[in-house]
Amino acid sequence: MVDVTVDGGPDLAHVRLRSPTWELNVRAPYAGLAGLRAIRDADWAARRSLRVGTCAGVPVHWAYADGSVAVLVGADDESWDVAVLVPVAVVDTIVAACAGGDGQKNSSRS
Repeated sequence: MVDVTVDGGPDLAHVRLRSPTWELNVRAPYAGLAGLRAIRDADWAARRSLRVGTCAGVPVHWAYADGSVAVLVGADDESWDVAVLVPVAVVDTIVAACAGGDGQKNSSRS
């Protein structure tokens, strides 16, 4: 179970992904996060990923594999420093929350 919270200002979203044992905070433009709707095309087996947002000032890469999404924090998608695996429904929740880009707070559990 992953809790998803999306809030922020008019231009930049703050996404908090949280489970009982970890938390990851990503900042990105709403348009970039809404672009994660293409996550299923970012097939890890084909070494494709989407670079969207930052975490602690470091790029975040998103890749899809077998119904899950790897959220990779690091300089690139091959040599990351931190990675978490979340259900693809988590990304669908982020996309839905960011599609309007209005800075409203949204929370969900996936």
